[in-house]
Formats: sequence, C-alpha cells, structure tokens
Amino acid sequence: MKTVLWVLTALLIAISCSKREVNESINNPEIVLETPAEFPALNSSVAQNRPTKYGVELGEKLFHEKRFSGNNTISCASCHNPALAFSDGKPRAVGIYGRTGFRNTPAIQNMAFMKFYNWDGNILQLEKQPLVPIITHEEMNSSILEVIGKIAGDADYKKLFTQAFGDGTITADRIYRSIAQYEYTLISANSKYDRVKRNEGDQFTAEEARGYATFKSKCASCHSTALFTDQSFRNVGFPLNPNAEEAGRGRVTGRPSDQMAFRVPSLRNAIYTAPYGSFGQFPTLRSVLDYFDKGVLDAENLDPILKENGNRIPLTAQEKLDIIAFIETLSDPTFIGK
Repeated sequence: MKTVLWVLTALLIAISCSKREVNESINNPEIVLETPAEFPALNSSVAQNRPTKYGVELGEKLFHEKRFSGNNTISCASCHNPALAFSDGKPRAVGIYGRTGFRNTPAIQNMAFMKFYNWDGNILQLEKQPLVPIITHEEMNSSILEVIGKIAGDADYKKLFTQAFGDGTITADRIYRSIAQYEYTLISANSKYDRVKRNEGDQFTAEEARGYATFKSKCASCHSTALFTDQSFRNVGFPLNPNAEEAGRGRVTGRPSDQMAFRVPSLRNAIYTAPYGSFGQFPTLRSVLDYFDKGVLDAENLDPILKENGNRIPLTAQEKLDIIAFIETLSDPTFIGK
C-alpha cells in the first residue's frame, strides 16, 4: 500500500510540475497600447487580436524574415525600413530580383488607428495585409505554404509560436496575427508638435508657428485629426501614374467618382519618407507645395476644395518654407529605428 501511495504521490507531483511548466510556457501577457488622448479610436480589429509580449516578438522576427520571398532576399523590412519611418526612400517599391511595383511604399505608423490600409484602401484588417506582398510577383513572389515550409523546422520559431499561441504549430493565421500585433505597437506620438501640445516645455519657433497657422488654413481640410490625415480618399490632381492598371480607389469600388482618388497620407514623420505621392512623383515636400501652387490636373471628380480655388492651393514662397518648417515638427526621432 505504501508503495502504491508513493507512486500516486510521485505521479501527482509530476503532473503538477508538468502543468506548471505548460502554464509558464504559455504565459503571454497582453501589451497595453499607448493611446494618445487626441488620437482616433483604435481599429475594431485590434480588439480581436490584442498585442501580446510573445506575439509581438514573433511578429517582429517575421517582419524581418527574408525567407518570406521566393529567393530568400526580401522581407517586410526590406521595403518598410524602420530608419525611414518604415518607408523605403524609393519612388516605387522594389521587390524580388529588382522588380519594381507601380506604387510608392507607404510608411507604417499608427496602424492601430487606421480604418483603411494601402493607397486605395483595399484592406480593412491589418491581419489580411501580409499575404498580399508574399504572393505578389513584383514583391516576394512566393506563397504562404512555401513560407511555412521554410520556417517549419526552425527551432527559434517553434519556441516563439509556442510562447505566443500555446504550441509550436505554424499556421498562416498565426503568422498574419503576429505580424499585425507587431505593427499595432508602432505608434508615433512623440514629435516636437506633440510635446508642444502636451505643454512639456517645447515651443514652436516663429517660422514653425507661422507654418502651423498656414497649415490649418490651407492643408488641414485633408490632413486633419491627430494623425494628420482624415483617412478619406481624394483625387487631388497629381500627375498620373503611367501604369495602365492604376485607377486609385476606383480599382476597389469600380465607381467613376473614385477614379484616381487615393487615401490621404499621414504627414507624421514626413521628413523621413520622401519621395511623396502614390508613385513617388515628388522628390521633396517643396515640390509637392510648388505643384499645388502652380495648379493641379483637372478631373471631373477633382476634390471640391481644389475646384473652388481654381484647381490650386495658392502659396507664397515664404508660406511654403513655413509649412515645411511646421511639418518638420511632426518628426518623431524616438520612433525611428523601432
């Protein structure tokens, strides 16, 4: 009887230890996102995929994983360089074998607060975005099954998937969810502008203050809210992309009213994200302002604000310098290199 009791006791201890090890292995605390007071509400998808310690760690590793591409040379970070506010400094994205896409790489920042993704807003949930570059011929030219096959035997990934999801099974959904969790944490809200607004001791220079006043009267109709975008889609008469496939938002909706309309980009960290425009039409901020000043391309669906002003936004040379000085205050050095 004593022997039986001893065996049972030992077995219970072993089971208890085993359970404790499993529980410890899936201890994965949720990360509380910084939600600046003036920012819009979080995207509804965030509530269904809240960032966690190991989910974010896994997502960051996957974000920099070059085995996502067919020839193991291109990762998400290849086009979304952290040092450039997660843009790439090129007019149009360059992928596998030097293939060039037909649009400029958008910066990745404050994604948790966005309602639409990509220039034409064809993605509503960030979790659905990673597959697009993986399968696109000009980007990674691969497949999610090929990606899973490449990393399935990687011990580091098995450990991270276990820590993030409770076991080491690698699935497409888990890949997408973890990358989105990482991107949800990329919040930029510590620029000079933010510190001025929070009364933390910083003050605008005379030039920046003038630029802010001009910006509010001539730019803030589109670049509004604390994100410096109203997240609308507008045809602002920019030079047309020579690629015949381009139709802007019209590619998604099929409506003539959306032809060549693009999502208004955020101006946060704009100083790091040149060139500008949906296919990098403008090398500098000054060239953007000069174009608006001289007059934009006419179109039936041209934004009413421009139509009402003779298809232009008139600006003096000093106003342009002042606006650029203000936009520079939207730079967040603490965000760069995250």
